[in-house]
Parts: sequence; C-alpha cells; structure tokens
Amino acid sequence: MEIVGALIAGAFIGAVLGFVGAGGAMLSVPILIYLFDFTPHQATTAALAVVFLAALSGAIPKMHSREILYRDAFVISGIGLITNIGFSSIADSFSEEFITTGFALILTVAGLSMVRSPIKDQQKRMPITTLIFLSLIIGSMTGIFGIGGGFLAIPVLVLFFGTPQKIAAGTSLLIISLNSLIALLAHYKVWGDVDWHIPTIMAISAVIVATLSSHFGKVASPELLRKAFAGLLFSIALFTIAQTWIF
Repeated sequence: MEIVGALIAGAFIGAVLGFVGAGGAMLSVPILIYLFDFTPHQATTAALAVVFLAALSGAIPKMHSREILYRDAFVISGIGLITNIGFSSIADSFSEEFITTGFALILTVAGLSMVRSPIKDQQKRMPITTLIFLSLIIGSMTGIFGIGGGFLAIPVLVLFFGTPQKIAAGTSLLIISLNSLIALLAHYKVWGDVDWHIPTIMAISAVIVATLSSHFGKVASPELLRKAFAGLLFSIALFTIAQTWIF
C-alpha cells in the first residue's frame, strides 16, 4: 500500500508541477509528513530531491518549445545562493513547529498570489532590483522549507510583468530545479536520517507525469489552474495549522 500511495502522490505532484509550474514542494512536504510519517526536517530534505527531478523533467519540454526565460531563471537561482545555502546550513536547528507553521503561512501567501488578476498585458523584462529581491526571498524559502520558489516567480512574472503563463511556468520549473538541487546538497547533514524508499518511488512517478503534463499543459486554462491550485493551497495550510497546534 505504501508503494501505491507513493506512486499516486508522485503522480499528483508531477501533474501540479507540469500544469502549473509550481507547487511541487508545497505538496511533497505535507504528503511526506502526514501520509508517510516523516519528520518536518526529513520531509523538507526528501521533498527537495523529488521536486528537483520532477521540475527538471517538466522543464525539458519547455526548453524544446522555447518557453523559458533563461536570464531570469539563472539570475534568480544564482543570487539566491546566498540565502539558499545560508539557511540550508542551519535548517536542522529550527523547531518542527516553526517549520510547519511557517510552511502554512507560505502556502496562504502563495494561494493569495494565485487568485490575483494580471495587471499588465504586455511582456517586459524584470528589473534587476526586483530580480535581486525576489532571488533572496526565494533562496530563503528553499533553504528553510524546501520550497523551490515557483509560487513567487510565477505571480511576479505574470501579474506584474505581463509574461505569458506558459513562459512563466517554464521559467519557474527551471528555477525550482536549480534551487532544489542547491538546497538538497546543502542539506547533506540530514541525508542519513531519511528513508529514501518512498521519496524514490514518488520521484519516478512525478518525473513521468510532470513530463507528460508539461507537454500538454498548454491546452488547459491558466486562470482555472491558478484558482484550483489556490484552493488546494488554502486547504493544505488550514490542515497543517490544525495538525500543528490543535490535534
């Protein structure tokens, strides 16, 4: 049953990454904690491996169709190294309550960002000052919570800079894969505490589904995907808070 559950969970994660371009870690972490009894520290580390592989597999079709802004992706990941590695190196010192509560707050912010309407219609380049600020914030989130940062990159690209949803999603997938790999390497102290059996199965399933859904994602409604994903994030956030402080 654990294998079946891991396959289904991985498929769900891959579908969200492929269609939306974000949200892999936001699903992986609570799934590992509440369905497979991982500790928050183990879950954030294992999620980085699953999301790295799934995001990279989802980004490859976007590369072939030229739906990635490489400059923005590499600058965000490169500058974010500062906070990504910095917080990754001390992530195991944070309490489990801090990890889960902070994670729930991030889910809420991410959900709110997804339901906003675009305010600009024409695509333009993101200013370097915005890139630097965004990079440091995303690096922090990846280092502490194992989140790749797509939930920040997509709204900024789409809502404030008029980037088409499919290009924003492709750029986000590359950012997520780069950030997740960097943070995973920096979490080396936790590697030995993780039972990699379940994450490996999840990763295989997520890679296959992310590749397929990324290729066919253009047929889905971007607005519908954003709203559905926002509702899912709000639900997970409420559940996480309840599990942390009530039950």
